[in-house]
Amino acid sequence: MKLNLSRRHFLRSIGMTLALPALESVPLASAVQKTLGTTGKAKRLVCVGANLGLHTPSFFPGETGSNFGATPLLKPLMRHREEFTLFSGLDHRSGNGHKNWDNFLCGKNVGDVTLDQIAAEQLGANSRIASIQLSAGRGSFRQKMVYNRQGVPLPMIERPSVVYQSLFGLPDDVERTEYLIKSGKSSLDKLTGEARHLQNTVSAKDRTKLDEYFQSVRDLENRMERQLKGLNEPRPQVDYQLPKFDPIAPTLMLENQALMYDLMALALETDLTRVITMFLPGLGEVFTINGEVLSAGYHALSHHGNNPRLIADLIKVESEHMRLLSLFLDQLKAKTDANGVPLLDSTLVLWGAGMGDSSRHSNANLPVFLAGGSLKHGSHIAIDRDDSEAPLLGDLYITMLQQMGIDQNQFSNANRSMNQYLV
Repeated sequence: MKLNLSRRHFLRSIGMTLALPALESVPLASAVQKTLGTTGKAKRLVCVGANLGLHTPSFFPGETGSNFGATPLLKPLMRHREEFTLFSGLDHRSGNGHKNWDNFLCGKNVGDVTLDQIAAEQLGANSRIASIQLSAGRGSFRQKMVYNRQGVPLPMIERPSVVYQSLFGLPDDVERTEYLIKSGKSSLDKLTGEARHLQNTVSAKDRTKLDEYFQSVRDLENRMERQLKGLNEPRPQVDYQLPKFDPIAPTLMLENQALMYDLMALALETDLTRVITMFLPGLGEVFTINGEVLSAGYHALSHHGNNPRLIADLIKVESEHMRLLSLFLDQLKAKTDANGVPLLDSTLVLWGAGMGDSSRHSNANLPVFLAGGSLKHGSHIAIDRDDSEAPLLGDLYITMLQQMGIDQNQFSNANRSMNQYLV
């Protein structure tokens, strides 16, 4: 029991993060930002994935190019039309159904390393937190959004108060936290030495497993180094008040989402992290929007079977998703980095899903929205997915990674890019 307790406290201690504001008056933060700016035009990445996708006929405009009109779901976003691009016809050419939703950021194969984690390896190298994984409240245990290079799904934080504490809180006992982290490093050194001794005596398959183990140890050591470095650094002072309770009940998903967007903007502004993902769950919750109780649960609305009443209520929920996304973009336009540049100019914001039509459980023609990052925006790019030369969603990810200064020429089953549309 004592051993488990110590391990639990140790894991909690390395999970705690501190904060350093990205201000011009703080030389270290400013220097890091200016150094990062030499590698790519985009320095940050935000990916939001909706479990139930969107009603794409209400999202995709009929027009292509820059003269696209405002569809029902685009109306809240139109004030940003010069800062975003819409894509129709993109997907990973993978299987259908909920179990394959997870390939949204993976590519064709669920469990491959996700877009955000590839970006975090470079963008997160100098930030306090390499990446943050969020969920707007409690969702399905089945769906996963982020996978590391070992194929392990990373857990998502559901409570805004936990996110806030992770970003801006200090451990209760700094000295003991430092002791636990250093003790953990010593234990890792011993375990790594024993594993290296085994490496020459085991089978090829086991050596592969040991290589995966060493990579996991390196990742953990890097995280621990960041924690040790930050223990005695000051926290940023943010003028933000959380509610007295966490809105994690499924019926409060929209309220949770609004808080998460606020915290995401603060995390980017203070340069605590440069890579963030947020999962938008979708269960049987019945929402009340503008005082009106909707006719069915969110999941049932998404499986509308072309029932006009259900579609009308579904659009009300999805319009809230778009309204909240638009408010987040407002914040990224208003907030600046240490060099005085609006955060949206240096942040790629991807909003999409691993399912294109929940009513048919189709994972083709995914709703894809991309904003910011100093790309060439302002268009609806319609891809004919029946064309043998049609780009894949992974080709868009290649362009995004290259825009972040990451030398990437392949992503899953994609090996081109979409630079011709965006760069």
